Amino acid sequence: MIVINDTLSIPENELTFTASRSGGPGGQNVNKVSSRVTLTFDVQQSPSLSDDQRHRIAEKLKSRINKDGVLRVVSQRTRSQDLNREDVTTLFAELLRRALIVEKKRVKTRVPRAAHDRRLDEKKKRTVVKAERRNRDWD
Repeated sequence: MIVINDTLSIPENELTFTASRSGGPGGQNVNKVSSRVTLTFDVQQSPSLSDDQRHRIAEKLKSRINKDGVLRVVSQRTRSQDLNREDVTTLFAELLRRALIVEKKRVKTRVPRAAHDRRLDEKKKRTVVKAERRNRDWD
């Protein structure tokens, strides 16, 4: 069971882990060992998610979800498949945790009338200063 937050836990049988050969450093070992781990999670068909959670995840992680509604997370940080599996699981949980945060709605505010008037007065004063510089006879 992967705990996302206090209201959501995803059973591991809903996740699919695939190992493949990783790029990057590793010398001869990199061509022999499948150390990159890819986690796939079907967001659209998951029984663990409510409709609201499904919609929120689909909206926030739309660049990581394909057209079939499958979320794909990859880790190839280390040369060990086990460490990459732990890493991809942690990354997956963090992605879902962030996607499920409900943002507070912004409260519209107005600039106070006095501040607005002060700004316009400063602009008028600056205009007068510049106009006086222009009109002077410097010769």
